[in-house]
Amino acid sequence: MVASRAKGAKRARTRSRGARRRRWLLRLTSLAVLFGIAFAAWLWWDMRSWRPDETRYPEQGALVPAGAGEVGFATLKAVGAQFVYLPLATASPAGFAERFARARQAGLQVGVVLDFDPCLGADAQSGMFAQMVPRDTGLLPPAIGLDRLADGCIPKVSDAAVESELMTLINQIETHAGRSAILKLGAAFQDRHKTATTMARDLWLARDRARPDYAGRPWLLWSANSALVTEAAAEPVEWVVVQK
Repeated sequence: MVASRAKGAKRARTRSRGARRRRWLLRLTSLAVLFGIAFAAWLWWDMRSWRPDETRYPEQGALVPAGAGEVGFATLKAVGAQFVYLPLATASPAGFAERFARARQAGLQVGVVLDFDPCLGADAQSGMFAQMVPRDTGLLPPAIGLDRLADGCIPKVSDAAVESELMTLINQIETHAGRSAILKLGAAFQDRHKTATTMARDLWLARDRARPDYAGRPWLLWSANSALVTEAAAEPVEWVVVQK
C-alpha cells in the first residue's frame, strides 16, 4: 500500500510538472504572438515614413499613384523628391497631360512609366505612349513596368509571344523617346521570363526596405518603399532612389 501511495504521489508530481510546463509554454507562445503583432505594427508604422539614407542615395524621387487623386508636386519636391515618374497605363489623356505639366512646373525631373500588358499587342501600347508622351530630350528615360504575367490572357498568350511583343514594344518606345528604356522589373516576371538576362537595359527593381537582388545583376533604380505616406498626395507614393 505504501508503494502504491508513492506511485500515486509520483504520478501527481509528474502531472503537476506537466501542467506547469504547459502553462509556461502557453505564456511563452502568447508573448511571442504579442511580440509579433507589436513588431508588425511598428514595422507598418515605420514604413509609412521610411526612406533610404540620403547620404548613400542622394538622388531620390517618387512614382505617383495611377488614380485620379490630386498630387501636390511642389509639396512632393519639398519633402525631398528630385524627380517623379508618372504612370501612363490607366490615365486619361487630359488627366495625364495636366499632371505632366504640373510636375514640370514644380521643378521636378519627369519621366513616364508604361505598364506592359502581355495580353495586348505592342503596337496598341506604343501608340498610346507616342500619343500622350511628347518627344522631349529633357524627360527622364522612359520606363516599362513588367509585373503582369500572361496567365489570365484570353485567348491564351505563350511566353515566347510575350517576350517577342515586349521586345517590339521596347524598340518602338525607344524610337519615340530617342533613348534607351528602363525596365521596371517585378520578381515574378523575372522568374518567368529571365528578362534581366536576355535584355540589356537598365533595371528598376522593387523591395520594401531591403536592397533587391532578384535580377542577378546591378540595378539603376530601386523602389525602396512601395507605400510612403506624405502630405503630397491622399494615396501613398512609391519612393524611388538612384544607385550611382
